[in-house]
Amino acid sequence: MSLATPEKIQKLQESLYAKAKQEPECRFHFLYDKIHRADVLAHAWMLVKKNRGAAGVDGQRCEDIEAQGVELWLQGLEEELRSKTYKPQPVRRVMIPKAGGTGERPLGIPTIRDRVAQTAAKLILEPIFEADFDDAAHGYRPNRSAVDAVQEVHEALQAGHLEVVDADLSKYFDTIPHVELMKCLMRRISDGNVLKLIKMWLKAPVAERGDRGGWRMSGGKKSKSGTPQGGVISPLLANIYMHRYIKAFRKHGLEERFGAILVNYADDFVVLCRHNARQALDVTRTWMTRIGLTINETKTHVRDARTEMFTFLGYEFGKMYSPRTGGAYYGARPSKKSVTRLREKLRAVLHRGNQQPWPDIVKDLNDILRGWANYFRYGTVSGVRKAIDAYVCDRVRAFLGRRHKVRRRGGMKRFAHRAVHTTLGILAVSTAPTRKPGRETCPRAG
Repeated sequence: MSLATPEKIQKLQESLYAKAKQEPECRFHFLYDKIHRADVLAHAWMLVKKNRGAAGVDGQRCEDIEAQGVELWLQGLEEELRSKTYKPQPVRRVMIPKAGGTGERPLGIPTIRDRVAQTAAKLILEPIFEADFDDAAHGYRPNRSAVDAVQEVHEALQAGHLEVVDADLSKYFDTIPHVELMKCLMRRISDGNVLKLIKMWLKAPVAERGDRGGWRMSGGKKSKSGTPQGGVISPLLANIYMHRYIKAFRKHGLEERFGAILVNYADDFVVLCRHNARQALDVTRTWMTRIGLTINETKTHVRDARTEMFTFLGYEFGKMYSPRTGGAYYGARPSKKSVTRLREKLRAVLHRGNQQPWPDIVKDLNDILRGWANYFRYGTVSGVRKAIDAYVCDRVRAFLGRRHKVRRRGGMKRFAHRAVHTTLGILAVSTAPTRKPGRETCPRAG
């Protein structure tokens, strides 16, 4: 359930957005006093608490703050910001597995104190930059989602944009140049205190646990690039910098030159062209180099959707065939990797050594299945969902058969398919809501 924005803050955001929209050249000066407003900080605290993130380098959790008194704690943060004595603490870095088991990526975890301050800044700054952002950008924006981006890609294919630049940027969040990013911010913000605050967050040291248990520091004032993945303000800053590429895309008329449609989600993007997609990639590569970013050449490809599939945001797109009529159409469905990752998560719950009570296991499984079904609800999903239900039934039957020492044939009867989704309480993803393509009929693929 989303947390409603208090009316007073909402009106402030609406007025900032309206002014930015009406005056594209306006630079906002009086913003810092709004960031440390008591009601803004209180709402920021509620948002941070709702997200239930891990503790930073100070080890402080939301429960600890509540135990000492939230009101007093917020007053202390407000006074630090007001008196300009606030300084962010180091960002705790942890390594988390990449999707698909292809290595690890760094995640930066600021302290709760710094997350609340960043959230307060985001509440004030986001409406200003939202007025500038292009419709091609979908990531980390209000009232937009990855599924919206998936639908836009699908509709572009249906409309005949079949040459696709399937692009990937190398370590985007880690390579955003600070100087150029600050220039982007200064085009809209002239409040020096706000700019100083953002610069402090960009220059905050990174702390990693050393071999002997202490903290090993890196980055800090000498760092010249990067905004930590995990920081509350980082997605907004990443969108602001990616807007440079999107502006160039519009300014230089790639729509007219190549019949190109751009769809962007954070650091992922595709360019769907009617023709000359390789030229569109060459242009993109040149622009990215100019703004200090690098195309990952091993993961960037030009695809012809008439003969090849491509993936974006966990979906695969391309020519598909109706099992009923055999007719071809351009479709979207969950990618094979997405299904494999789901199975890995389910296996991790239903492993032999799991001694949890069955209701706890049901909750864990249903949380995984519900999240997957909510995201993969668009396009051609019915066949995949039925296959997942069958897989879940097999795994549950095997798990409970081992737990209750029931032979395989007896398990088939006792834990039948219908019982898994009724008596045993496991969600059937095949019955979860879906989101149909925007057009009532999909044109046949040639």
